[in-house]
Amino acid sequence: MSEAVAETVAGRFAELYGSAPDGVWAAPGRVNLIGEHTDYNDGFVMPFALPHQAVAAVSRREDGVLRLHSADVEGGVTELHLDALAPESDKNWTAYPAGVVWALREAGHAVTGADIHLASTVPSGAGLSSSAALEVVVALALNDLFSLGLRGWQLARLCQRAENVYVGAPVGIMDQTASACCESGHALFLDTRDLSQRQIPFDLAAEGMRLLVVDTQVKHSHSEGEYGKRRAGCEKGAALLGVDALRDIPYDGLDEALARLGDEEEVRRLVRHVVTEDERVERVVSLLESGETRAIGPVLVEGHASLRDDFRISCPELDLVVDTALTAGALGARMTGGGFGGSAIVLADEADVEAITKAVTEAFAAAGFTTPRVFEAVPSPGARRLH
Repeated sequence: MSEAVAETVAGRFAELYGSAPDGVWAAPGRVNLIGEHTDYNDGFVMPFALPHQAVAAVSRREDGVLRLHSADVEGGVTELHLDALAPESDKNWTAYPAGVVWALREAGHAVTGADIHLASTVPSGAGLSSSAALEVVVALALNDLFSLGLRGWQLARLCQRAENVYVGAPVGIMDQTASACCESGHALFLDTRDLSQRQIPFDLAAEGMRLLVVDTQVKHSHSEGEYGKRRAGCEKGAALLGVDALRDIPYDGLDEALARLGDEEEVRRLVRHVVTEDERVERVVSLLESGETRAIGPVLVEGHASLRDDFRISCPELDLVVDTALTAGALGARMTGGGFGGSAIVLADEADVEAITKAVTEAFAAAGFTTPRVFEAVPSPGARRLH
């Protein structure tokens, strides 16, 4: 599969730019199993990579020119000059790869230009990190072509900076780290404060289970408003409580912390979600490492309730997926990603997948919602060179 994709993308590169690329790279989207909106609070997250990936054919240039093309966006090749790259100057898809080049150069890495052709199978706007996949695949390609010697977590940091500063979206570090560092058959337990990682075995098929992603087809955009408000509220909570980040509030000290916030009701809700969500990540890690995979189902459900009621970032479509799936026999379900649309995940026994999928699809039809896209999420490898 990867070989065929690499050949297709390389072939289109040659048509666009007149010669074969120096190489072809891939970086996946991700699903977050548990740990939502904890990453920018220095907390714990647990994503795994999807089989869906962004693929880039790339050649290096020496003349300070960056040429970009995407198979997924109408239009021809965009030509940019490296010396003219400036934060928040670009409101198009090209801001993501251009931002990576800008971030690498800002960090002192001698990137002198590139020709890039991209194609992605990561659903856009579904909360599955299509933008992080684009960033990481470009970063990995340039790291190889210019012999920069950067490791996965370092590339992730630079990609986050590209999205924060160049694109202007206040995202945390999880998505880029997942795309750069995940391993096949594992979920990544990541401490976003020190970027320490543990690969946790997560082979559902071996235990007769499946994890479904239900893309509600409701599009969201992080860089608009609500995400930023939640982040600012979390930072306010940390400041009021006198800590560097909400990660520093211990779970057994939560009630005391909430009491200290007095009538700051909105901040109280945000704090409660983050502190309890960090504890849920640690519980899921413990359950998976002790072989109690089925027992993570109720923890996922708890996470959804917290995102819906405390963080208030769910929507009717996401709630309908979760409620319908659980009624139809799912072991657990929750929204995943930034919220306000996007996707939900459903943990189910293999024998129940068909009935759950049918129930969710019928529930959406009855509610007058757009038909959801349902697919299995298989923990897949992180960013790598294909060719």
